[in-house]
Amino acid sequence: MRPLAILPSVLAADLAHMGEAVKDVMAAGGDIVHVDVMDGHFVPNISFGADMVKAIRRVTDRLLDVHLMIAPVDPYIEAFAAAGSDVITIHPEAGPHLHRSLALIRQLGKRAGVALNPATPVATIEHVLDDIDLVLIMSVDPGFGGQAFIPSSLEKLNIIRAMTAGRDIEIEVDGGITAETAGAVAGAGANWLVAGSAIFKGGAAGYAGNIAAIRKAAQRARGEFV
Repeated sequence: MRPLAILPSVLAADLAHMGEAVKDVMAAGGDIVHVDVMDGHFVPNISFGADMVKAIRRVTDRLLDVHLMIAPVDPYIEAFAAAGSDVITIHPEAGPHLHRSLALIRQLGKRAGVALNPATPVATIEHVLDDIDLVLIMSVDPGFGGQAFIPSSLEKLNIIRAMTAGRDIEIEVDGGITAETAGAVAGAGANWLVAGSAIFKGGAAGYAGNIAAIRKAAQRARGEFV
């Protein structure tokens, strides 16, 4: 069983105090920083660029998990790698040659991920399993935080777990992850759980409790001692 990680999504942080929010949420129990990059074209919202990744890199030594929801994606991969990303995840629909894009990420010394939207079939990654380090299952339609979890994502997680069995691949899930849904996704095979609103709600005083609740639900589903 792959190690469990809770990834606070800084899209839900107080953007006026991003550096402080990142330091506080990681000190409160976050494992990996998740950064959602949106271009207003591939998804209906605009969020961060490479400069934000660079700024976050200066305030933490934790892994930076950068999810590129941009198209075309290839012209920007190098900039996000140079900014300090550790993991770069892209969508199959964001460029003409998924294999080539993943190869570029790895050539730049970064871990490569593929994100599957709710309507993107798992067969999309069947022929690139040797070229990825992570599969991200979107359990909401990408573009906005605070959306409700799509239950059919659990079936997709189970399929991905079987597809990646025996491989060195993380299974990540993002969208509607709370203390109430964490157990189901962990039980279906996810080991990297991204949460935004559920962690950042209530401000810094609530971070530790919010993270602990998500972690505890996931650990129970995985059969781990809590």
